[in-house]
Amino acid sequence: MGRQRSTSPTLNDVAKLAGVSISTASKALNGRDEVAPATRARVLNAATRLSFQPNALARGLISGRTRTIGLLTDELGGRFSIPVLLGVENALANEQMSVLLCDARGDAIRRRHYIGTLLSRQVDGFIVLGDDNDLRPSLTRDIPVPVVYVYGESEAPEDLSVLADDEGGARLAVEHLVSLGRRHIGHITGPQTYRAARDRVTGTRRVLTEHDLTMAGGGPLHGQWTQRWGRHAARVLLATAPEVDAVFCGNDQIAVGVADALHDLRKRVPEDVAIVGYDNWEEFATDCRPPLTTVDLDLEDLGAAAARLLLEALDGPQPSGVVRHPCRLVVRESTSPATT
Repeated sequence: MGRQRSTSPTLNDVAKLAGVSISTASKALNGRDEVAPATRARVLNAATRLSFQPNALARGLISGRTRTIGLLTDELGGRFSIPVLLGVENALANEQMSVLLCDARGDAIRRRHYIGTLLSRQVDGFIVLGDDNDLRPSLTRDIPVPVVYVYGESEAPEDLSVLADDEGGARLAVEHLVSLGRRHIGHITGPQTYRAARDRVTGTRRVLTEHDLTMAGGGPLHGQWTQRWGRHAARVLLATAPEVDAVFCGNDQIAVGVADALHDLRKRVPEDVAIVGYDNWEEFATDCRPPLTTVDLDLEDLGAAAARLLLEALDGPQPSGVVRHPCRLVVRESTSPATT
C-alpha cells in the first residue's frame, strides 16, 4: 500500500479559500505592511477555518531565522534559576519560539563549548542567566547575535542586563513597616559580600532617613543566609536594642530564624515585633509562625521581561544598560499595626 498524502492544509489551500495569490497569503500571515487590512482579514479568516499552521522551517528559511533562542545558565538546579527559565520559556512560546538550554555549571570551558554549540544551531539570540545578581564577565564579544543578561549584570555597560530591583524591594518592606507605626526597625541580612544584601541595606537606610528614623541597633547585622544566623542575630539585636518593634530580614530563612528566637524570648509576632522577609520562598514563608510577610522577586516576570527585550533586539537596535524589574510585597500575618 502506498503512503497516503498528508491532509494538512497548505498555504496554497489558504490562498485559494481567501481568493488571493500564494505570495499575498504569505505576506498577510507574516504581518507584512503591504497587504490591505481587508485582504489580511480574509486570509486570516481562511487560515482559521482551515486550522492552518505555518511550517516553522519554511518560515525560518524565508525570514533568515531559526526561531530558537539559546539560554545559557551556570546553576540550573538553583532555586532562582527555574522560575526565571519558566518565564523565558512562556514568553517565547507565546511567539512560537523555542529555547535550547545549556547549563555550564560554573565552568568556563564548558561555557565556551556551549556557546559554540548553540551558535552552530544558528540560534537567533542568547539569554544568559546568572547564578546571583552580582557583576559577571561579559560574553557578548564571543556571540554575534543579540544577548540579554538576566538576574546577573554584565560588567560591560554596552550590554543589556535585567535585574530584580533589590533596593526597591527593600523600600517596599520598610515603607510597609513604617506605615504600620513601627519606629524601631532592625535589619538582619546576609553577607556583605553579596550585592543583593548591600542593595537591600541601601534601600532600608533611605526609607528610614526619609522618615527621620535610625536603624535599631545602630546598623545592619550581616551573617549567613540561614535560620541559624537569624536566631543568633535576633538575640544580639534584642540585647542591643530592646525597644525593637520590627525586623526586616534579608531573606525568608533568616526571617524564620528570627521568628523562632522571638518566640523563645517571649516576644509576640507581630504584636510586639513585626517581621518582613525577602524572596517569598513558600516553603519558609507559609510555614513560619505566623506566616511571613515578604518581598517577592517575581522571577517568572523577570524572565519574561528578559525574553521580551531580546525579541525587541531581534527586530531593532540592540539596547544597552540595566533594567531593574520591580518586586512586590506579599502581606501575611507576621506584620500588623503597632500596638499602643
